[in-house]
Amino acid sequence: MQTVHVNAGQPYDVYIGSGIITSLGERLAAETKAKKATIVSDDRVWSLYGTKVQNILGEAGFLAECCLFAHGEESKNLTTYGQILEKMSGFGMTREDVVVALGGGVVGDIAGFAAATYQRGIPFVQVPTTLLAAVDSSVGGKTAVDLPSGKNQVGCFYQPVFVLCDTDLLATLPIEEYRNGSAEIIKYAMLDGLELFEKIEKTAICSQYEDIISRCVQIKSRFVENDEFDRGQRMLLNFGHTIGHAVEACSDFAIPHGTGVAIGMAAITRAAVHFGYCENTICERLHALIQTYGLPVEVPYETEDLFEAAAKDKKNTANTMRFIVPKGIGDCEVMEVSGSVFMEWLRAAVAEE
Repeated sequence: MQTVHVNAGQPYDVYIGSGIITSLGERLAAETKAKKATIVSDDRVWSLYGTKVQNILGEAGFLAECCLFAHGEESKNLTTYGQILEKMSGFGMTREDVVVALGGGVVGDIAGFAAATYQRGIPFVQVPTTLLAAVDSSVGGKTAVDLPSGKNQVGCFYQPVFVLCDTDLLATLPIEEYRNGSAEIIKYAMLDGLELFEKIEKTAICSQYEDIISRCVQIKSRFVENDEFDRGQRMLLNFGHTIGHAVEACSDFAIPHGTGVAIGMAAITRAAVHFGYCENTICERLHALIQTYGLPVEVPYETEDLFEAAAKDKKNTANTMRFIVPKGIGDCEVMEVSGSVFMEWLRAAVAEE
């Protein structure tokens, strides 16, 4: 097992290893005063691991109930959020009790937001069951739900008590979810440098989960410690996300987050070559790595549609668009431009090679 400490406003540890789910109840008892636990999960994850987790908590002396919703981004809304709060209230949860987020990014985001706002904030822990959640969304304290106007439009920063990532839970991942998580790992490699990039070039991520997840969490923890509330350098973690989120929105979220990020990374790097910020050899190498993990590199939508979707992104303002420009492996920067300039970047990004 490896442990990564995140020195946020509320410091916590991320535990990563094989078979460590059995320690969940013991860790909760040590780090909270909770008597009750609401396990928030989706129907797909619960069918795999829900009963096991509920039994582990019960054996540790917790009274545990579940709150389930249909899997998928479409459930990450105010209605589901309200249902979770009603479930917690009906269960008699107090400010000392705990929420356990058992699932992927959607579960973690909405469960964290419910915990942050129920009785003005109660403890919660993240138990990620997808590769994407393990390396990215379970760490850093971002919680949210979507509105019809866009992703993550309602939310807050709220750090977990701890994150427990049992790599054995990734064994049941569908290939699509493995690919989505791989996209975020490629993002971290582009931000961090050649060591991680070459590591996942040479050896499949799935054969080195503990090391790769630990490294990605270390990278993210550094950004969180320096910029917890995403006002400066933490924005670099959005590499590929501006176009990626727009792609997701244009598809009505039929295209999942990781795939959108992969498309976004490939596209913005293509544009960076066009405008002279990046060597074409870097673009070719990134595209090859993305495709190695079964992910696309071409943008399936028109620039006008992408622009309209990107303009709704909460990272942008009325006058500026923000996105991350790669200059090399391990060398990226935040760029702020006018809408007209961003349109030029989009045209270069979607152009066929």
